[in-house]
Amino acid sequence: MPLSHTQRPLYEVKANLFKGLAHPLRIRILELLAASAEVSVGDLQRETELEASHLSQHLSVLRRHHLVISERRASHVYYRLADPRTAELLAVARALLLGILATDGDRLSDAQELPALPGAGR
Repeated sequence: MPLSHTQRPLYEVKANLFKGLAHPLRIRILELLAASAEVSVGDLQRETELEASHLSQHLSVLRRHHLVISERRASHVYYRLADPRTAELLAVARALLLGILATDGDRLSDAQELPALPGAGR
């Protein structure tokens, strides 16, 4: 059944949300932000080991898709999740992934070694 004229924009917005999540480093950035109230750009750079320009590009994508917000204080910029439900989304995605990987022992043990997520029962 084709999408109606009114349904199409909502599905496009939803697809764009997932485009914002569609890079492993952006997922890592969001996980770091989910673990703290806010994180400075310097701390994000240290944790991700990204060059400043690459980190900036990923943060720009996350801002464009309304997943993070930033605040400048003096010479530092701090980021936080735009909506706390993003942390829940990451936790649900990880649980889903662990279930999918349960049949692949090597990949499952690698996934289980990922840092803990706040609010995740993992």
